[in-house]
Amino acid sequence: MAENSSSLSSVRWETLPAEVLQIWHQYRTPIIVSLTVILVALRTLHILRNRNKQELDRKLPLLSSAGPKSVDTNRTSSERVGENGNTEKPQSGPKRIVGKKLARASMISAGFSPATDKIQPLVFFSSLGGMTEALATKLSQELDVWSETLEDPSTILKSSLLDLSYIEQDDYFVSPPKGEPNTSYFYLLLVPTYNIDTTLNNFLENLKETHHDFRIDTAPLARLLGFSVFGFGDKEGWPTEDEGFCSQAAEVDKWMAKLTARKRAFPLGMGDIKSDWKTRLAEWQDGLQNVLLEIQKGNGLGEGVPGSGDAEESDVEEEEEELDSKKVPKKKAGKSTLDDVEDLGGSYRGSGESTGPLAIDFTTYGSKAKTVENTSREMVPKTSPTYASLTKQGYTIVGSHSGVKICRWTKSALRGRGSCYKYSFYGIKSHLCMETTPSLSCSNKCVFCWRHGTNPVGTTWRWKVDPPDLIFNGVKEGHYKKIKMLKGVPGVRAERFAEAMQIRHCALSLVGEPIFYPHINEFLAMLHKERISSFLVCNAQHPDELAALDHVTQLYVSIDASNKDSLKKIDRPLHRDFWERFLRCLDILREKRFQQRTVFRLTLVKGFNIEDEAEGYAELVARGLPCFIEVKGVTFCGTSTSAGAGLTMQNVPFYEEVCEFVHALVAALERRGLEYGIAAEHAHSCCVLLGSTRFKIEGKWHTLIGYEKFFECLESGEEFGPEDYVGEPTPEWALWGNGGFDPRDERFYRKGKKAVTCDG
Repeated sequence: MAENSSSLSSVRWETLPAEVLQIWHQYRTPIIVSLTVILVALRTLHILRNRNKQELDRKLPLLSSAGPKSVDTNRTSSERVGENGNTEKPQSGPKRIVGKKLARASMISAGFSPATDKIQPLVFFSSLGGMTEALATKLSQELDVWSETLEDPSTILKSSLLDLSYIEQDDYFVSPPKGEPNTSYFYLLLVPTYNIDTTLNNFLENLKETHHDFRIDTAPLARLLGFSVFGFGDKEGWPTEDEGFCSQAAEVDKWMAKLTARKRAFPLGMGDIKSDWKTRLAEWQDGLQNVLLEIQKGNGLGEGVPGSGDAEESDVEEEEEELDSKKVPKKKAGKSTLDDVEDLGGSYRGSGESTGPLAIDFTTYGSKAKTVENTSREMVPKTSPTYASLTKQGYTIVGSHSGVKICRWTKSALRGRGSCYKYSFYGIKSHLCMETTPSLSCSNKCVFCWRHGTNPVGTTWRWKVDPPDLIFNGVKEGHYKKIKMLKGVPGVRAERFAEAMQIRHCALSLVGEPIFYPHINEFLAMLHKERISSFLVCNAQHPDELAALDHVTQLYVSIDASNKDSLKKIDRPLHRDFWERFLRCLDILREKRFQQRTVFRLTLVKGFNIEDEAEGYAELVARGLPCFIEVKGVTFCGTSTSAGAGLTMQNVPFYEEVCEFVHALVAALERRGLEYGIAAEHAHSCCVLLGSTRFKIEGKWHTLIGYEKFFECLESGEEFGPEDYVGEPTPEWALWGNGGFDPRDERFYRKGKKAVTCDG
């Protein structure tokens, strides 16, 4: 057979025409290459078609709503739909696992549409003796009654009452419950604190485990509309939060913030079961109802500010801020660090410099005009770098030349960590105080200015003038908006948050020169009409405006140096006759000392105005005879303008150095026969208060202000003076030698820091 095959093959080749063989031998190489290319192309096309089919199989469940035919979303990726709509099983072989990355729960917003969605409040409680259960039941009932009074009661459903001891916690705290379509949930938790093992211990462990479980998203409750916690405690057994007051409620609040991606709708409420729980619970409930109204309108929980809604504990947050502040910043325009003088002066003496934006100088030295120029030019246009810089620093610009900003002490007071020195000296609670200015422009460029030199400067008003009612309404709106943004800050106390929604004091000392505003008296009248006290600070460069100023609750003049040369170096005034203006302002204060509470504010800058200047300051006091003298160490802001003037951290005095200067100043005043004494202190602000003995009544200092008395005197229309609205005696803890920190607040110490006081 082999021979036959060989012979047949030989016959076939022999029978081929010679021309064909010649063509084959001549073109066989290109023919083989062409066939190879065609085969590769066919193979590639086949692979691409298979990939397209796989992609289609993967996307079919997502396309079900786009076509007329429904697709079973439970179908596996290995099944596909045929042309007739029937499911076809894949051919034999291994299954291909096809999927996609799921979105994190914290990345999914819990949007609420008032037109279609419903709010379902869930009231959780834990109770041993039955008190918390009774209060939770009452809360649930009152919420239902309240919701019926709304214009659209159908949006807020009847609340559900749930006992943490009996529910399956995984059904509520691993993911939101699965209810009716278009229903979103809002959690309210009433939690007592016990010193024994209860269901709460298990509940807290469950929350922690849920957050740390790698199989579960770190914020699995992010779809909730919001949450809020109220705690009951006993101050008789646990007087402070550090000692355990409402500690379990605080833990629940912390872990719920983590699990909900910072959906804290209202600050943690805390009530003492033996004293104020009814008042605190009523404030908390009222706040929650306001939040539910905002959600019902589609406004959500509102926007936050840096630090707002941070799920970390307050102490952890502060420690992280401290670590960040120790990092060496890169040289970048507009970047600088601000910190409290006690924390800075006691820990750092380096001369590190940082850069910052230069001041924008609008000065016209030759202008002597005292009338307001009618111009449409805006002081701070919205398109200007000044506007961008100030808003970046946290200012809300009102109109074209005014601003409002939340003071850091406001946040501190809301968290029960203490108020500023004005609380120790004059009884002003920081969370009730609004810090604002009707004029962002100033006539000085002080080396220690906290505002980074970004505000405009000038000697005369050459800009558009906004009406006082526009400014008044605008700064109030801006202040309240910023307060509302703080409701998610860890540690904010519900009762203080509720109090903060009613401004009681206004510090006109934010930035710029408030007295520069042409309608300052009309603005003050609007404050006083709403019984908001006024604290106005001027830099002693506008004597005409100072002389025309109406009654304020307290009038400050910044005394930054004791002589002409020092004042020029520190304040860097723009007026050529700055020293004459300065002295004239002191004379005006002397004339007003029986109509106004007048205050000299001395800002001490080591190397500039401390050494051997106590005598000079005493001469200025003798000239102005203020009611009070505040002596405060400078707070270094670290801008390029400060560094350019030679100001570094070495110029920040220690508190002990401030105290030494105070003793020297008192001695110099005594040598001149001036009756002043050391009344109070606030060591945390590196600040000491000297008072005229006019305010030492029956051997006790009365530096506090009787605010109701002030408004009564003002409304009477009769002449009155500072003694007519003297308040209660200065509290013992605020007196000289006692530190000046309210023991009812919780002092927060950074690592390695302790309070420093000077013995009286």
